[in-house]
Amino acid sequence: MRLPRWDNFVCLGLLLGGLGCRDAPEPRLSVASAGAQAPARVAQVQTAIDASRRTALVAAADRVSPAVVSINVSSRQRVTPRSPWDFFFVPEGARLVQGYGTGFIVRSNGIIITNQHVVANAERVVVTLRDGSDLNATVLGEDPITDIAVLRVKKESLPTVTLGRSTDLMIGEWVVALGNPYAYLLGNAEPTVTVGVVSATERNILPGGDQTGLYLDMIQTDAAINPGNSGGPLTNALGEVVGVNSSIFSSSGGSVGLGFAIPIERAVRVADEIIKNGTVRRAWVGLEVEGARAMRDWKSQGGVVLSNVAPGGPAAKAGLRPGDVLLEANGRQLRNYLDWEAVKLDLHVGDAVEMVVRAGNTTARRRVVTGDLPTVTAEKITVLEDLQLINVTPAIQAERGIRSERGALIFRISPEVSRATGLQPGDVILAINRSPVRNASEVANLLNVRPGQVIRIYVEREGQITFTDLVFR
Repeated sequence: MRLPRWDNFVCLGLLLGGLGCRDAPEPRLSVASAGAQAPARVAQVQTAIDASRRTALVAAADRVSPAVVSINVSSRQRVTPRSPWDFFFVPEGARLVQGYGTGFIVRSNGIIITNQHVVANAERVVVTLRDGSDLNATVLGEDPITDIAVLRVKKESLPTVTLGRSTDLMIGEWVVALGNPYAYLLGNAEPTVTVGVVSATERNILPGGDQTGLYLDMIQTDAAINPGNSGGPLTNALGEVVGVNSSIFSSSGGSVGLGFAIPIERAVRVADEIIKNGTVRRAWVGLEVEGARAMRDWKSQGGVVLSNVAPGGPAAKAGLRPGDVLLEANGRQLRNYLDWEAVKLDLHVGDAVEMVVRAGNTTARRRVVTGDLPTVTAEKITVLEDLQLINVTPAIQAERGIRSERGALIFRISPEVSRATGLQPGDVILAINRSPVRNASEVANLLNVRPGQVIRIYVEREGQITFTDLVFR
């Protein structure tokens, strides 16, 4: 019986490692030399195997993981008594809850990016570094509309991530998601690594179920993203951060291969504004487009129809009129109002929007220069006084044909407040920023914002999800 050649095993190992090999000569070993050369050959094989194990994905995870942190958040959750006995045992608004998430260091002086929903309503934030050390963190600012927040810890010379680009991602290319699922239940602060591919880009996600808020232009991946991963980095195979892990679609709460990440360019833009100004200035175009009800009419329209143009606003100055159809904006084809909202979300105040517009049978190009979002004329107190809300119950849901199982139905609202806010009788308030509204009593508490702060109110209207942005005085 002829024994297999040792060199063939070496060649097979190299092929499995993706290294290739050349025809090896027949071994010509004497009995004396065989014993001396065997250890060297074994070491050579081991080196080849070790090299094959260190793939690009291993290198990517190794490159970014030192800058990934765990985030522990203490926040006070408002508690509504469920029975008369709860008044004796659970003081309203007294429950302190713990939340967990992930972040990553972008500046060596302690600047960290994470999701806004991770630190919402935080009273105390503690960041745990990879070596297990805990540091108190300050929330420099947060933007619920983009779901980005910025933290700072008092420590210098920290490791940082390398930033990449989401704009050149290819469908099917490898990506790595890092985070801290289930927080400290896993026993240490070493980030968990999961691997998948880019499933899609430019995904727009409407609120629904436990998913509050609107996500636009998201990167979709099948890399496993689980509770606690929110705010962690999504990297390409080079270890460059291309997104911020933010949400999943799941009926069980765990990963089912539908994960989504915020493009890194948006996250960095928002973070830079927060660091510089403490808040994010929203660009104003001065136009409204037909919303969710018009999505199914896109093929016949070929774009989105302008429903309103603010007199004297940027769009009006550029010659846009109600009834015009927006076909493209900054090179992006507009299929529905979500595409338009995605374009707006990444605009700075003062940016120009290059549009292709159809008015009647004429197609033309228009250039709109954005301004600051104007302040709502109605004050917060006036809005609350003029809103009559009732809880969505199974009976109300059936009577009104409401799809949502919870929320606050606007039973009555004054015409003045309706014009100022865009809210209408019959709207069901589902969420304010990214906080769900379970009943009418929660609305006043969630509207307790600083003067000048932008808030987004999500409502169900005629069976469709829409929203309005407000800035209170």
